[in-house]
Amino acid sequence: MTGELGPPQSADPEVVRRKARILKDYVDAFNVTDGQTAMVRMPSWAACLIGKEEGLDPVVQMTCRDRNRIALQMDILGVAGLGINNVLCLTGDHQKFGNHPEAKGVFDLDSIQFLKVVKDMRD
Repeated sequence: MTGELGPPQSADPEVVRRKARILKDYVDAFNVTDGQTAMVRMPSWAACLIGKEEGLDPVVQMTCRDRNRIALQMDILGVAGLGINNVLCLTGDHQKFGNHPEAKGVFDLDSIQFLKVVKDMRD
């Protein structure tokens, strides 16, 4: 069973800690959203690390909206180096819905292509 944790629109780790403590007794792992609703937020990998310190098993969500294939692979290596081994590959919410609608989406890969890249890296 997993729960979802949306990172704050700030750098305050206590927000993540509070949410993680609420989830801790009810889930086996927690999903951390990545730029949920195309809003600027704490990175999902950072919130995963904070939740991991609270004793939860993180699932990092990674979207293709803001990263090209090089950046996505670099982030996969980074989260693996932090001991975050569960990844949910997503295309991502369109940026027009967020707090910077004029931002350019990258979408170098879609979620299915990204999933293949991650699988190839793992294997």
